[in-house]
Amino acid sequence: MSVQTAVVAEDEAHLRDELCETLADVWPELVIKARARDGSEACEALQRYAPDVLFLDIEMPGKTGLEVAQFANGRCHIVFVTAYDNYAIEAFEHAAVDYVMKPVTAERLTETVRRLKARTHERPADLANVLQLLAERLSPSREYLRWITVSEAQEMRLITIDEICYFQSDTKYTRVVTADKCALIRRTIKELVEEVDPKLFWQIHRSTLVNVNSIGGVMRDFGGHLRVRIKHRKETLPVSEPYVHLFRQL
Repeated sequence: MSVQTAVVAEDEAHLRDELCETLADVWPELVIKARARDGSEACEALQRYAPDVLFLDIEMPGKTGLEVAQFANGRCHIVFVTAYDNYAIEAFEHAAVDYVMKPVTAERLTETVRRLKARTHERPADLANVLQLLAERLSPSREYLRWITVSEAQEMRLITIDEICYFQSDTKYTRVVTADKCALIRRTIKELVEEVDPKLFWQIHRSTLVNVNSIGGVMRDFGGHLRVRIKHRKETLPVSEPYVHLFRQL
């Protein structure tokens, strides 16, 4: 039985449309179940549709392509769509991973489709090793957010990033929660995801970023859903399904 369903994850609209159009030409029987604009949408589409194939851009806003690949690993066949070359391509080829370079051509995609069809009877490959290698090779050296400025009465206060237990969306604002206080800022969660160190802050919900050092434990509620307990605070935070994999190691 041939592969029939796919999710396409690409943040640039014209590239996403071009990829889908080219796929329609070279693989007309394929049904594209969703076109994801960022990493979070990609994980939600994977959870909802359980596609046979994921065409995944490595560099996306919010949840990165590598994080999406970790979530998708073992669930479906993954084809990386990338503008990277050199080290990244060497890693792909060493692991025999399917990839297509941007700009995507019909000829290259046809070859990828041929290989995918030949593997439809096989379980998706375990990409853990190649994902680790890619993370090491592609992660740039950069400065992350070190403090947040908030208004308190008639003055401005600086909160260091280490003090923050979690960020959570609150209508037009985002709540900055420390062990004993809460403040509002006009940054969105999507913006903060780009600014904080992903090793220090995990996105556990579309509306929530949590400091890993503030996690006191994880539990399941009466409905079986995962929740995070925060040190020095009474509330617990829900973990949505696309982010449950972060806690498999705990």
